[in-house]
Amino acid sequence: MAIFLDSSRLNEIRKYHAMGILRGVTTNPTILLKEGVTGGIAGIRERVIEVARIVAPYPVSVEVTTNEPQAMIVQACDMAGWAENINVKITIHGPNGELENLPVIHQLETQHDVRVNVTAMMSAQQCFLAAMAGATYVSLFAGRVNNMGYDAVNEVMLLRRLLDSHELKAQIIAASTREILNVVQWLDAGAHIVTVLPNFVDGMIVHPYSKETVKMFLDDAAKNK
Repeated sequence: MAIFLDSSRLNEIRKYHAMGILRGVTTNPTILLKEGVTGGIAGIRERVIEVARIVAPYPVSVEVTTNEPQAMIVQACDMAGWAENINVKITIHGPNGELENLPVIHQLETQHDVRVNVTAMMSAQQCFLAAMAGATYVSLFAGRVNNMGYDAVNEVMLLRRLLDSHELKAQIIAASTREILNVVQWLDAGAHIVTVLPNFVDGMIVHPYSKETVKMFLDDAAKNK
């Protein structure tokens, strides 16, 4: 799968999708609010449906806006019905460490046919348990792991070995990217997907020596007339 774009801006998504390099889009309440999506669930629905249409059949992640178990199930089922390529983000636990989220994830995957992206995870052990619960995607916030003084590459490698050895279906999303280098590092370590901000994609493409070389080619071509 490789690269998911962290954005809900339609012009950005169209731009990078046209390059043929995107394999999905991720959003969350913070991204949507920051990018001007208002109007509650109705506003989120309108934006996410348009994003899903642009990148179909590639997946789009949208996050529930509640942490009450039954409300999460109802909202997740509704969101999953917005488009065939939508998966729903559920955090690994509640804001105070409440443990009701894993049963919700398990129920959504096994009883409601909702593809779940379990999010806000900081360790391989959290991701492993989410995969055991049936999650389609497990999002390791690898950039924050690095910020805490640990090497996210080791967590990604450990997690990939666990998923493969236990034959779990979950795909690893390495998220919270901090540096352009993280993208290839984490993919090489075993992540199936890395989420990137648009400016990181630009940084992966543009190299100062490439610019210098392209200019030389064009200047020399202009002289040869």
